[in-house]
Amino acid sequence: QVQLVESGGGLVQAGGSLRLSCAASGRTFSSYIMGWFRQAPGKEREFVAGIDWSGEVTRYTDSVKGRFTISRDNAKATAYLQMHSLKPEDTATYYCAAGLIAYREWAGASAYNYWGQGTQVTVSS
Repeated sequence: QVQLVESGGGLVQAGGSLRLSCAASGRTFSSYIMGWFRQAPGKEREFVAGIDWSGEVTRYTDSVKGRFTISRDNAKATAYLQMHSLKPEDTATYYCAAGLIAYREWAGASAYNYWGQGTQVTVSS
């Protein structure tokens, strides 16, 4: 069992930065693929980024490449999403997720086993 708690969301102007954190409970954090998803009102949940257990393999959706960076600290059982050059279209509730899944499944929300409660990111123009 893994419990996930996101933090770091907030209101920021376009062009600004935020760093989201996802703190995990449990002793097996390092075994899990970690993903970040987001969901805007009226839209489906969208994959943003994923990272493997070692932190060496990452994957991003095209719209955030070059602006967002996913990372993890297994000693702290925490995953991060550093977001730069934020745009109004990045406004959404951001969720972290954990799963024992293959690389080909990373972008699929249904593949993940555990989810956080979400943190709101609002980017003003």
